[in-house]
Amino acid sequence: MTSDHASDLTSETLEARARRHLWLHFTRMSSYQGNDVPVIVRGSGQYVFDTRGKRYLDGLSGLFVSQIGHGRAEVAEAGARQATELAYFPLWSYAHPRAIELAERLAGLAPGDLNRVFFTTSGSEAVESAWKMAKQYFRAIGQPGRFKVLSREIAYHGTSMGALAVTGLPDIKTPFEPLPPGGVRVPNTNFYRAPGFVADDVTAFGRWAADEIERAILREGPDSVAAVYLEPVQNSGGCFPPPPGYFARVREICDRYGVLLVSDEVICAFGRLGYYFGSQRYGYQPDVITFAKGITSGYAPLGGMIVKDRLMEPFDTGPATFLHGITFAGHPVSAAVALANLDVFEKEDLLGNVRANEAAFRATLEKLTDLPIVGDVRGDGYFYGIEMVKEKATRETFTDEESERLLRGFLSHALYDAGLICRADDRGDPVIQLAPPLTCTQEHFDEMEQILRSVLTEAWKLI
Repeated sequence: MTSDHASDLTSETLEARARRHLWLHFTRMSSYQGNDVPVIVRGSGQYVFDTRGKRYLDGLSGLFVSQIGHGRAEVAEAGARQATELAYFPLWSYAHPRAIELAERLAGLAPGDLNRVFFTTSGSEAVESAWKMAKQYFRAIGQPGRFKVLSREIAYHGTSMGALAVTGLPDIKTPFEPLPPGGVRVPNTNFYRAPGFVADDVTAFGRWAADEIERAILREGPDSVAAVYLEPVQNSGGCFPPPPGYFARVREICDRYGVLLVSDEVICAFGRLGYYFGSQRYGYQPDVITFAKGITSGYAPLGGMIVKDRLMEPFDTGPATFLHGITFAGHPVSAAVALANLDVFEKEDLLGNVRANEAAFRATLEKLTDLPIVGDVRGDGYFYGIEMVKEKATRETFTDEESERLLRGFLSHALYDAGLICRADDRGDPVIQLAPPLTCTQEHFDEMEQILRSVLTEAWKLI
C-alpha cells in the first residue's frame, strides 16, 4: 500500500468521501451534515471496529445476518477457491456444482417435502419470487383469479415493488404508490398491545389473530387469495412471537381455502431461533420458505425460496416455464460460501448453542424491566425486542415527536457511542432490537445489558 493510498483510508478522509459520494440505505442523510459517518472497517468474532480502532459488540449481527460472527477465514477461503475455479455462471438453463450441492443440502434441512430451491440474491427478491410463483402456479392449475396475498400489520417483507405490496408498513410504501394490487393486511401477534377482549389470554389472542386471517380470506373471496405471508417471529414492531396454537390454526385455514402458506424466514432461518428454519421451532409446515441473510452469514449475498414438490409439478412437464430469473442468483461464490457457512453450523453446533443459552439471554434482558422506560421484553432464540413506554402501568407509548426525540435525537447515537450495535426503531411502537451472532454467550449478554441499562437510564431523564 502506498503512503498516499494509506492516507486516503484515514478516518476523516473516509468519512468525508462517504458524505460526498455514498448514499446510505434507509438513512436520513441530513443527519450526517456536520456529524461523523460511522465507518466500520473490520470484524472479529462478535465484534466490529471503526476507523479509529474502537470496538463495538455487534448486537444485531450486522442486519440479522452474521450468524457465525466476523472474520471466519475458512468461509472467506471457500469463496476465494470457488472464484478461482468458476467465478460466475448463471442458472438460466445451466447448473453448476455448488448450486446443486447447496440446493440438495437445503432440501435435506427443510421440513416436509420442500425439495425444490429457487435461488435469488436477496430477501426482497425471494419474497417477490414466491408471489410470482404463486400467481403463475394458480394460473397453471386453472385458478387464474388467485393473486392476492395476506400479510400482517407493520410487517416488513422487502423493498422491491412486489415485496412492498406485501409489506404492512404504510410510511415506506406511500412514496412508491401505486404498488401492485393484491396486498391485504391482517392483525399481527403483538400480545403486549392485544385488543382488550383478549388481552388477558394469550391463547385466545392467538386464536383471534389467526381467525382474522380466515375472515380476511372470506371478505376478499377465497378464489382471489393466493398466499399468506408470515414470519415465524415478526421482526418489524419489535419481535412478535406466535401465540400458542396460532400457526396450527393458520395452517388449518390455509388448507381449508387452498391458500399457500409462505413462511418468510429471511431473518428467522439459519439458527436465529435455534433451528435451521423457524417453522421447525413452532411446528408448522409451510408451502414455501423464503430465506436470505443467515444462509451465508453475510460473507456473500444469497437468498431464495424452497417450495413443496406439488408447486413444482406444473413447471415440470410440457412447455411450462417459470418466467422469472435473476442474473446473480445462486452465484457460484455465494453458494460455496453458504456451504462453508453451514459446515461451521454443524462443526460448532450453533443451533445447540442458541437453544442452550436462549433462556439466559432472555433472563439477562429481563433484568431491564426494573427500569421505568422498559415496558416489554419479547422474542425467542437470539432475537429480542425491548419496547419502551412513557408510562409502564398504562403502557402509554410516546407521541411521534417524543419518539423522534428519543430514538433519533438520543438513543441511536448513544447506544453506538457506548459500543453496542443494535436497532432503535419506531416503525411500530418504539423498540430496541437485538439479534447477536449465534456464537454469543453470557459475557456478551451481560455486556449488552450493562450498555442498555446505562443508556436507557439516561434516556429516561430526557423524557
